[in-house]
Amino acid sequence: MADSRRWVMLGIGTAAQTAGTLYLYGLPFLLPALRRTTDLPLWELGLLVACPSLGMVLALIGWGVLADRRGERFVIGLGLTGGAAFLAGAASAAGPALFVLLALAGAAGSAVYAASGRVVTGWFAPGERGLAMGIRQTSQPLGVAAASAVLPVLADSGGPRLALLVAAAVSALTGIVAALLLVDGPRPTAGRTAAASPASGSPTTAEPAASPGSGAGATHARSPYRSPTLWRVHGASALLVVAQFVVGAYALDYLVTERGWPVRTAGPLIAGAQLVAAAARVLAGRWSDRSAQRLRPLRVIAAGTAAALGALAVAETLHAPPAAPLLLVALIATVSWHGVAYAAVADVAPASWAGRATSAQTVLQNVAATATPPLFGLAVAGLGFGPGFAVAALFPLAAVAVLHGLTVDGRPSTRPPDPGTAAGADGAGRPLSGSAGRRPGVRE
Repeated sequence: MADSRRWVMLGIGTAAQTAGTLYLYGLPFLLPALRRTTDLPLWELGLLVACPSLGMVLALIGWGVLADRRGERFVIGLGLTGGAAFLAGAASAAGPALFVLLALAGAAGSAVYAASGRVVTGWFAPGERGLAMGIRQTSQPLGVAAASAVLPVLADSGGPRLALLVAAAVSALTGIVAALLLVDGPRPTAGRTAAASPASGSPTTAEPAASPGSGAGATHARSPYRSPTLWRVHGASALLVVAQFVVGAYALDYLVTERGWPVRTAGPLIAGAQLVAAAARVLAGRWSDRSAQRLRPLRVIAAGTAAALGALAVAETLHAPPAAPLLLVALIATVSWHGVAYAAVADVAPASWAGRATSAQTVLQNVAATATPPLFGLAVAGLGFGPGFAVAALFPLAAVAVLHGLTVDGRPSTRPPDPGTAAGADGAGRPLSGSAGRRPGVRE
């Protein structure tokens, strides 16, 4: 039964995360309208559009703990409907209240990021998680694509208030659908038996599955954070997010204010680039499934991101015509890595830590995401876009250095568990990199 339903559950989780992304990461596309309707400086507007990311930082770990204990369905439904309520309030607010309500909307909506990762770890085996995480992570470019195509047009015709109300309606509707249709992935229970994995057909020594929809299981593993592996993956991801938000937060503003493009041309063009980026995430995830080492594709993508940003910096400094096409290339490069990184986190973290580990990954990313728009706004005000892009190129280079020599096996094997440890886990409580230690009939 798990085989027939896992893609449906993945689709619901991805749709829910896409709806949240519409406002969690889509507010930068209101910058041109906000410039016209407010007298706030650029760095303060950057802080305003970063408020949802700040809310995510404050709430994600709590949502992860709740998802581990109560399951995905409850958390996603509660988070998206609550986020919609705060967003609707923000549509009529001004001054400090606007900042606070946007942060609260981000805190509530971030539930979908904590819980949708559990959809993948609950329904998919390790050798399929790169693809599944890649599909799940298309939600960010798809949501941003929808935001770039729709929100500026709504803001032009009815002001930022109309754009926020539409985003709130989408979030509320999707949260209700997820609460009605989503089924929690199976969870582990006490005891272990040998069985065949339906995902790979290989024998496993595993914990028997709890029934689907049963919420979090009773089995708990030792913290995976006793090893530096997860910390290094989290750190490299945060560095890559800086580059992503430099380009993503200011792409529309750059094309409109620096290159003189009309909003109705720049928005759809950015949306098209985000659709390509969504496909790139799926391909990168599949690449990591087939790679002997999960993190090798991530290092290659990080190096390519640094090269794209470096070329953009040179073109902008020289005021060369290729600057706009290079911006679109950078848009794709800077968002294509997420599925690979989240799959690596899922490979390292045991099932009972899945919600917390994916939440920690997103929290650290959003610390960087929150700080980047206002700081880059200050850099642009003082130095211009060209030097700002050059500085941004250093961050993915630093990510390559952080990942150097680090290995996470992304492919399942059939080796038996070490008899000296708990079945299916190494001495640090991490699942073995293969089918050993997996639960029979369960997609982790």
